[in-house]
Amino acid sequence: MSKAEAYKNPERFATKAIRLNTKASDAKSIAPAVEERLLAPGPDEVVVEVKAAGVNRSDVKAATGQMPYAVFPRTPGRDFAGVVVGGPPEWLGREVFGSSGDLGIRRDGTHASHVIVEAAALVEKPATLSMEEAAGIGVPFVTALEGFRRARMPTARETVLILGVNGKVGQAAAQIAASHGANVIGVVRKDEGYEGHASGPLEIINSATTDVAVRVRELTDGKGAQIVFNTVGSPYFQAAHKSLAIEGRQILIATIEKVQFDILEFYRGRHTYVGIDTLGFSSIASAEVLKEALPGFASGHLKPYPIAANAIYPFSDARAAYLAASGLSRDRVILRP
Repeated sequence: MSKAEAYKNPERFATKAIRLNTKASDAKSIAPAVEERLLAPGPDEVVVEVKAAGVNRSDVKAATGQMPYAVFPRTPGRDFAGVVVGGPPEWLGREVFGSSGDLGIRRDGTHASHVIVEAAALVEKPATLSMEEAAGIGVPFVTALEGFRRARMPTARETVLILGVNGKVGQAAAQIAASHGANVIGVVRKDEGYEGHASGPLEIINSATTDVAVRVRELTDGKGAQIVFNTVGSPYFQAAHKSLAIEGRQILIATIEKVQFDILEFYRGRHTYVGIDTLGFSSIASAEVLKEALPGFASGHLKPYPIAANAIYPFSDARAAYLAASGLSRDRVILRP
């Protein structure tokens, strides 16, 4: 079959995709190219015409060799929102979104005009969300939700301490905890307020000027926090450890370096540490987590991240999008094919 004939074949779909051909030495050295390719979905798969795709810091880490299992060449991107254009008839034309731990890392991802995913990986997009908003939900909300699922969802009687509350996972965790009626305390590194949405008030601690553990004890009548969601890792580990209540749970999603901790305090406090790595999640597993969030978005207890106009990038400016996502911007970065 010639290339021209293949493009006319209804079982094949022409796509323009960002390609990373080799590992970059750092974020500034990422050199994305745009290539035209053909997609052929297999059984139980669909083709989604991507309307918007999230750009995550993990996309940049994979591009710079910080994830040894990332393959090259590949199309990056873990999050997407779009319209189903190929696959089972019951899905055709439906607006969907999704996320994944393997898309864009171990197989071609969502930074393309079209992407192939399993039909079971689709989550129907609420009409109240724009494509850009839906594309921004993925990785941060999957990470926050899975952390609480594993550690046990907070209740109205519990205090949740979120270290790095103004990061995207931190904001998602604050929304989820507040929506369950928990008392939420957020930790930041400078004099600033909480930047995200929440269903109730948040107490903010500036770790640059305040001893976090001491202040948490003051706010909880000496009890400490039942859940500590540590989005940063080692820099906050000791403060998190000392802030835990008896039978408290600490959720960890990242770190900068190895840490030591007092095992005696750990077992006498009857503490639980929960490690979350969404890169181990398939597209289908990610969809199951996201589906749990749909009622919250429908009720308004959960809200998507605001998408700034200057944080939406065309394919032609993909390098700038990766730089922004590497930490130069707090905006939720979106690529639009």
